[in-house]
Amino acid sequence: MGLISLLWGIVAMIWMVIALIPFLGWGNWFLIPFAAIGAVIAAIGIGMSRPGHRGRAKTGLVLNVIVILVGIARLGIGGGLI
Repeated sequence: MGLISLLWGIVAMIWMVIALIPFLGWGNWFLIPFAAIGAVIAAIGIGMSRPGHRGRAKTGLVLNVIVILVGIARLGIGGGLI
């Protein structure tokens, strides 16, 4: 689960960089739920793994949370939130 959440976070991070380009900000509407699913997978991975093997899941959780926060900020700046 940790590896899946890490890869999910990397894909979300790449998608976030693309969504920062002007006129592609609509991608944030799809990016935020995508990253939220990755965060849930990471949380499950943290809960299921042994204490010494939680690094990938924690990193995936951090990446996905960063993507969610940047996506919300981008929508707020661009007028995507009402």
